[in-house]
Amino acid sequence: MVNRCEWVGKEAIYIKYHDEEWGIPEHDPRALWEKLVLEGFQAGLSWITILRKREGFRAAFADFDPHKVAEFTEEDVERLLQDEGIVRHRGKINATIKGARIWQEIEADIGFDKYIWDFVDGKPIQNECTSLKDVPASTDLSTHMSKTLKKRGFNFCGPTIIYAFMQAVGMVNDHTTDCHCYEKVRAMGR
Repeated sequence: MVNRCEWVGKEAIYIKYHDEEWGIPEHDPRALWEKLVLEGFQAGLSWITILRKREGFRAAFADFDPHKVAEFTEEDVERLLQDEGIVRHRGKINATIKGARIWQEIEADIGFDKYIWDFVDGKPIQNECTSLKDVPASTDLSTHMSKTLKKRGFNFCGPTIIYAFMQAVGMVNDHTTDCHCYEKVRAMGR
């Protein structure tokens, strides 16, 4: 039997996400932005809901191409509010469009990858949690990162959302030490 983190359910989509994506250091600027957006959409919902709608989100938001999303208009917002393939929340949709424009500024200035990874000095934080109860919902660093992102103009990026984002993109390794992914992800962070 393969040991996984306690939060992983039995659904194939969850297992695949955990085993192949969650916690693996991500450096692609577009993929980082996609995960930041999806974490924001997850606020108030379960992550499995977002995973199930992920392809719908990709289709609705031009495969998370920030340059295309930055050009979305009020007509696009209205179209997206009718799209059953995504979470239909006007505030989150508008935040995504605004976030695409902020992403463009950061990408042109220093690069979104560098901007995000500078919060951890370019190297993943390696936690050694033995159970789910040891994993925090937020940290001082996620609070700092949240405040910094909000100052830039991002929305739906509170400390808990940002900590989940940090876990998802591998800025922090929160696989529990008995999880079969723990050592693999730890080695990637070296």
